[in-house]
Amino acid sequence: MIPFQILVVFALMLLPALPAPAAPFTYKDKMGRTVTIQTPVKRAVLYEAYELLPVTGAWSQVAGISRYGHDNDLLQVVYPQIRRIPDAGSALDTSAESLLNLKPDVVLTWTVNQKIVRFLEEKGLKVIAVYPETLAELYDVMRLQGKLFGKEKKIEEAISKMEEMFTLIRKRTAAIPISARKKAIYLTGKQTNVNGRIGVTNDLFTMMGLVNGGKEIGQRSAEVSLERIIAWNPDLIYIWGSARYSAEDLIGNPQWRHIKAIKNRGVYKSPKWGTWSPRLAPITLWMAATAYPERFKDIDLNKTIDKFYRDVYGIPYSKVTQIE
Repeated sequence: MIPFQILVVFALMLLPALPAPAAPFTYKDKMGRTVTIQTPVKRAVLYEAYELLPVTGAWSQVAGISRYGHDNDLLQVVYPQIRRIPDAGSALDTSAESLLNLKPDVVLTWTVNQKIVRFLEEKGLKVIAVYPETLAELYDVMRLQGKLFGKEKKIEEAISKMEEMFTLIRKRTAAIPISARKKAIYLTGKQTNVNGRIGVTNDLFTMMGLVNGGKEIGQRSAEVSLERIIAWNPDLIYIWGSARYSAEDLIGNPQWRHIKAIKNRGVYKSPKWGTWSPRLAPITLWMAATAYPERFKDIDLNKTIDKFYRDVYGIPYSKVTQIE
């Protein structure tokens, strides 16, 4: 006869796993505000960092999403029902009334409009404002979302895969002599809006062995004169993927013709991928390979990125918009 204690243990093993009990979680956001929330949350509104959802798989815990999330290529592939999640507008035109109707446990946004954040807080909503300015801060934002949804392990796995790719890049570029490092600038929505020394881009340039031409700009980005860009004379120009102009627009503009990057056609536009997500890693690999092709000539970018997509998102790279 089987002892009673063993039968009890066996019976307990057959019981379905119960969800973790809610627990208070306190976070200090980018605006310096301390926000305490019961986690895991059941209803979140995501204005930013929604590209982490294919990692966490927390679709049922999202009460609303930025309108831009509905058109995101990655989200559409991983979760074809994405449009069933209510459109919450955007961080730039947030409606307090609409948000209150969604009854969120937390609203994750960015610091683009601090008045809106404080207004929503006055309405009784729990709001966390983020804006990662270093790679370490990006990892912190990723871990924040893992904590909010109770998906910490999945986030750590994604960070590990990102670090694998970043380590590959560092190893290939670390030995480049200072005198041989190329100068690069990163342009945003306007052709003369340049990223400065504050921000994730600056971290990436350092990782890739590039000199940030905009390092004298002591902020995230700033509008500068074309004469200033000509004086910097960058070897490479990278363009934000959502900018409404192309590399050819710059190459074909006679006003830019004296810049090295233009003369040598060293102008590249990123894909419309979110950079507050694991996709920052393959973007960085692509940038590094365009900057120093001789150091990455033995790497098949498509295969390497495909493996990353399969490991992190469980889909082939061919399913999403690819880097040109």
